[in-house]
Amino acid sequence: MTSRLPTLFLSHGSPMTAVEPGPAGAAWVELGRTLPRPRAILVASAHWETATPMLTGSATPETIHDFGGFPDVLYTLRYPAPGAPDVAAEAAALLREAGFDAGIDARRGLDHGTWVPLLHMFPQADVPVVQLSLQTERGAAHHLALGAAIAPLAERGVLVVGSGHATHNLRDWMMHRGRPGELPYVARFSAWVADALAANDADALANWIEAAPDARRAHPTDEHFLPLHVAYGAAGARSRVERVHASVADGALAMDAYRFA
Repeated sequence: MTSRLPTLFLSHGSPMTAVEPGPAGAAWVELGRTLPRPRAILVASAHWETATPMLTGSATPETIHDFGGFPDVLYTLRYPAPGAPDVAAEAAALLREAGFDAGIDARRGLDHGTWVPLLHMFPQADVPVVQLSLQTERGAAHHLALGAAIAPLAERGVLVVGSGHATHNLRDWMMHRGRPGELPYVARFSAWVADALAANDADALANWIEAAPDARRAHPTDEHFLPLHVAYGAAGARSRVERVHASVADGALAMDAYRFA
């Protein structure tokens, strides 16, 4: 019998992390080296938002370059991992059993929220990959439930990953690029997240906008925080939480990564 895999939350960084991985990239490499080899990977990415939960169903998903204004080298990169239509179907069935109106998109590829960290975790691109979309307007509790619905996949050899950001204020990031130090609110918000997770305080996570310090400075919009809720929900109640990486890029982007087991 396959042992249950942990679930992960990764702060995927700017697209430049693909070629300038920094300390977060080193942590991803170590995760790829030490995790049991998964049958497939399912990534809830901040960069795919739909009205209802959708899964990628292509057997050969393309690499999506969903960004502009970066060096040419990024647009030449490909992450040619196979898809996993069978896993997409399994996930969709679990979601429907839990009451979600889930579907499969046979054309959607892998956006940079998925392929940037996987490029470092599994550089051979030999583990099949499926993406799961977010429903940002539905909020945090919806995404905790979304994760809980797909939790059985972790017992079937599927590595569930939430790919977003511990903090994600792009205006602050642009203003502080290249500067040393960390903006004070980034430390406060990251510490609150670490404490809420360590306490397994699902209620606080569900109500993070009201409960967390500087919530709207850390996340002017929700989409980069909600993948954490999917990964945490997929780990099951009272999971063991490990912060496997903590760093800050350009003062504003907390690159924290968590493992839930």
